[in-house]
Amino acid sequence: MRHAPHKVLAVVLLAALPLIGGCGIRSTTVPVDAGPAPSRVSCAVPRDGKAPETDTVVRQVYLVCSMQTTPVKRNVTLRPGRIDRLTQVRELVAQLQRSPLSAEAQAGFSTEVAGSLEILGPFKGDPANALRLNQAVDELPSFALAQIVCTLADDPSVTGDGGVVLGGDDPDSKLRRYACTPDLRTRPDAADSAGTAVG
Repeated sequence: MRHAPHKVLAVVLLAALPLIGGCGIRSTTVPVDAGPAPSRVSCAVPRDGKAPETDTVVRQVYLVCSMQTTPVKRNVTLRPGRIDRLTQVRELVAQLQRSPLSAEAQAGFSTEVAGSLEILGPFKGDPANALRLNQAVDELPSFALAQIVCTLADDPSVTGDGGVVLGGDDPDSKLRRYACTPDLRTRPDAADSAGTAVG
C-alpha cells in the first residue's frame, strides 16, 4: 500500500520535532548580536627555566588578570653600589609600569599603573617608611593601587611588616597604611576603601 507524499512528509516532520525542540535554542527572525565568544585566560606564566643573570634578582610583582591582582616573577636589574629602600621601591613600581612581557600578555596579564606615576620619599614630618606619590592616592585607578600595595607590601626588602604607608603629593594629605589582604587581591575595587589612617 502506497502512502500519499504529504502523509509521509507529515510523519517525518513529527518525528523530527523532539530533536528540534531539544536543542534549547528558540528560533527568531531577528538577527541577535550575542557579542564575542567568551575568552579564557590561564593567568599562569610559563616558567622559562633560565637562571637569572648575575646582575639581576627575581622579584615578585602583581599584575591584573581575570579581574584580580596576581603575582608574577620578574628579573629585576640591580644597580651597582648600595641599593637603598626608595630605589628598590622605584625599581618595583617601574616593573608595574612596563607593558606585560610576551608570555604574560598571552596568559592574560595587564597593568593599570601609569608610566607618569612617580614615587617620592617621605616629606618633612612623615614617618621614615612613608612613600609619597606625585598625585593623590584616591585618584589612582583601584587596580593600580592594588598592584602597588601588593607588590610593595609583599616584598621583604621594602617592608618588614607586610604593610606600606602611602600618601599623595599634598603635604597636608593624610597618610594611610595598606596591606595586601585576600580581599584586595581578589577584589581590587576594594582598594578604594582600604587602608587605615596613620598618625
